[in-house]
Amino acid sequence: MFAYIKGSLEMKFDNYIVIDVGGIGYKVFMPEKAIEEIGEIGDIVKVHTHYHVREDDISIYGFKNNDELKMFELLIGVSGIGAKSAVNMLSNITPSSFALAVITNDTSKLVKIPGIGAKSAARIVLELKDKLKTMEAKKEENEEIKSAIIDDDKVSEAISALQVLGYNRREIEKVLKNINMELSLEDIIRKGLAILGS
Repeated sequence: MFAYIKGSLEMKFDNYIVIDVGGIGYKVFMPEKAIEEIGEIGDIVKVHTHYHVREDDISIYGFKNNDELKMFELLIGVSGIGAKSAVNMLSNITPSSFALAVITNDTSKLVKIPGIGAKSAARIVLELKDKLKTMEAKKEENEEIKSAIIDDDKVSEAISALQVLGYNRREIEKVLKNINMELSLEDIIRKGLAILGS
């Protein structure tokens, strides 16, 4: 419903902020880290939003950028992960680290997040990797990958990680051509996110 909210930052609390837009105060739940970094009271701020509707609750969740928003929306699609758990995860892991953990089956990185146990971590990896496989299956069978760099394992993993976060393969490939492949996999993913999200 709301793609983003831009207005004057009126209040900051532990788990939400209030943004004034034309005399209406919007209560926006955010990750703690994002609240710390958003700015000072009175600043004009912009947050990317998810309008969350449940039978007993209607809330707005806000994020610094589209990558965090995409990660949140992926997480709440995993069975057993609610909005509050997803926001908590975003306070403790970056989208690039999260995507890397999913594609490398690194549940040990996810269980370090408060409130995420071994079962939840395994479910996140399983369900999101399955989603990735579905996305791959939807690709046209005759689609040819023109760039030689795509054969590289690191590039394939970077593509998978960025697809986990909801980007389409063609735009990912275009972006990766301009990134130094000598970087670590997580740095490649982080730079890819910075370009894709701009």
